[in-house]
Amino acid sequence: MNTMDKFGKRGQNSDLASTIGLTNLGNQFWNMSPSELMEDTIINGMGVLTDSGAIAIETGEFTGRSPQDRFIVCDENTENSVWWGDINKKFEPAHFDALYNRMKAYLIDRDVYVRDAYACADDNHRLNLRVVTELPWSNQFAYNMFLRPSDEEIENFTPDWHIVCAPNFMAVPEIDHTRQHNFAIINFTKKMIIIGGTGYTGEIKKGIFSVLNYILPHEKNVLSMHCSANIGQDGDTAVFFGLSGTGKTTLSSDPNRRLIGDDEHGWDKDSVFNFEGGCYAKTIDLSEEKEPQIYHAIKYGAILENIGFHEGTSTPDYHDCTITQNTRVSYPIHHIDNIVTPSRGGAPKNIFFLTCDAFGVLPPISKLTTEQAMYHFMSGYTAKVAGTEMGITEPQTTFSACFGAAFLPLHPAKYAELLGEKLNDGGVNVWLVNTGWSGGSYGVGSRMKLSYTRAMITAAMNGDLDNVEYQTQPIFELAIPTSCEGVPDEILNPKDTWTDKAAFDDTANKLAAKFVKNFEQYEAESSEAIKSAAPKVMV
Repeated sequence: MNTMDKFGKRGQNSDLASTIGLTNLGNQFWNMSPSELMEDTIINGMGVLTDSGAIAIETGEFTGRSPQDRFIVCDENTENSVWWGDINKKFEPAHFDALYNRMKAYLIDRDVYVRDAYACADDNHRLNLRVVTELPWSNQFAYNMFLRPSDEEIENFTPDWHIVCAPNFMAVPEIDHTRQHNFAIINFTKKMIIIGGTGYTGEIKKGIFSVLNYILPHEKNVLSMHCSANIGQDGDTAVFFGLSGTGKTTLSSDPNRRLIGDDEHGWDKDSVFNFEGGCYAKTIDLSEEKEPQIYHAIKYGAILENIGFHEGTSTPDYHDCTITQNTRVSYPIHHIDNIVTPSRGGAPKNIFFLTCDAFGVLPPISKLTTEQAMYHFMSGYTAKVAGTEMGITEPQTTFSACFGAAFLPLHPAKYAELLGEKLNDGGVNVWLVNTGWSGGSYGVGSRMKLSYTRAMITAAMNGDLDNVEYQTQPIFELAIPTSCEGVPDEILNPKDTWTDKAAFDDTANKLAAKFVKNFEQYEAESSEAIKSAAPKVMV
């Protein structure tokens, strides 16, 4: 058996030494199948096979992303375009080169796994990737999460970007100018991401998401979005934004609509397309009843991360949070039956901003103007409730710009302006949907019934809310429908559900003040149109 056959299929442009300077490596395993990668993982004692056929691994010290250890190289190409600050931290080009040289030395004589893949299910924006990993399950994650080229495409594959991931290589902060031993660094000039000191696979996925969040809006006028998307039987596309706990996954999963993708998309002039070829879902408290699509996708080829098992079995215990609350599964999107192939649809007809308002003052559904949509997009509001974390004794506001601030290399206003341009082209409805509390704040009121929320979203998508009367809510000045089939009229205006009307006004005013305070950081870069949509705080 020759080397090429034994170690997988290589393309014509597959010399790691000439492309990214990796020399004197051990074995190079190119484009191995999931079965081969699973076998290597198990043989090397890095994972176990579960009774569903999925492989279970542990990511080690880090069971989630480490935002404080993510850097972007600051050079002549990025210095004046990246939104520098706590999210995008500067890294000197010379320090990147020195760190990567040490990383290359670490990989000498070590086996590596190489994966050719791509991002963006739209050929106009396709980004070819070459992922070099120290561990087999990291490479399988890349197979699951990115789009998979055909054998013919691999033969002529030329990568646009490289990712080098070595979890067991530790940085030395005093030498490498990192914060600690782990790091994820994006170099837009060299078109490379280097990851070390952490086995958490999400760093690979979100690294490329950050790259696309720079390239597409900055260079191609395409809006990149942290959202899920699906398509109806009539071909209408719907997009769902929402932070954790707002119901994004649940509400975008609809047996009557096909999934485009669950997390990362681009919006070109006339299409919405998935960046990814897989899903990376949370599994904590997962059940067949609550999330049947995810539950049944956990089969041969899937990777479970940091889960526990029922004692004495190979059956995952999804309630076990011994290792972390952030238990995860990655699987290729074709593990779900009800999908769009390829993963793209037309321009959206409806956009939903999902928020879990624990203060109970936002309407269960309201229709936004273009300016309000831009403002609420930049705000990215939801709320945590008492009891969810230590020290939280009352509802706590959470704002994340564009519903994904951690992955935005550009100023949030750039994405909001792009959204506004696309909305001004016409034909798109934007809805703010409160999946949180009604009849009072957390502890007094009650959580909005899922059946009501589904009914309102369905009515919006079917056009049933196009011809009903609306009333305007003070302070936030939101347009609230006065009727919706399947939903009691009296819950549509949140003030009507409160016994103490004065308390409602006071709570709404306090929440509005939090919005205004949060937005102060964006005002200098925001247009007057966006700022005009801010809630009107009563003095």
